[in-house]
Amino acid sequence: MRTVYVAPIGEVEETVVDVVALALWSTFGLPVKRFPSLPDPAAALDAARQQYSSSAILRDLQLYCPEDPVKFVGITERDLFIPMLSFVFGQAQVGGPLALVSCARLRQEYYGLPPDPALLYSRVAKEGIHEIGHTFGMVHCSDAACPMALSNTIAQVDRKRGGLCDSCAALVHEITGKEML
Repeated sequence: MRTVYVAPIGEVEETVVDVVALALWSTFGLPVKRFPSLPDPAAALDAARQQYSSSAILRDLQLYCPEDPVKFVGITERDLFIPMLSFVFGQAQVGGPLALVSCARLRQEYYGLPPDPALLYSRVAKEGIHEIGHTFGMVHCSDAACPMALSNTIAQVDRKRGGLCDSCAALVHEITGKEML
């Protein structure tokens, strides 16, 4: 059976990986498996920006992608960027197999606040759903509370609920043939 794989890239808290895996399984209704930890993406570092190129990491993910995946998502602690934006919470190949989520700016510590594991888990689950949704060809949703809504700020991530809106859920059912759990 075709599978969604979730892979930590470098050092990533086990619970974060488990939370993303559970969110993807419950949203898309497909088998989710943990992939072994991948090497830290040191080659993707842009020294001038002190950030990591999400596009370079996605290219590297392709080297590890199993032959049978429905989708393959990497999770990193590294702060990501694409050239046209100062940062991204993640990136995906729209309609392709690969996605990437960064925990860096989803952590309260990034903003000088005390750690809040529950908030981190909520945020990373929403962004995991968002990026895998793009791999299924889904575009940004106009419902600001849907995980498929665009997020340019952490406040926008926090406004999202944990599950897809009815329209996006119907689209997932159409795409995967699976009912949301």
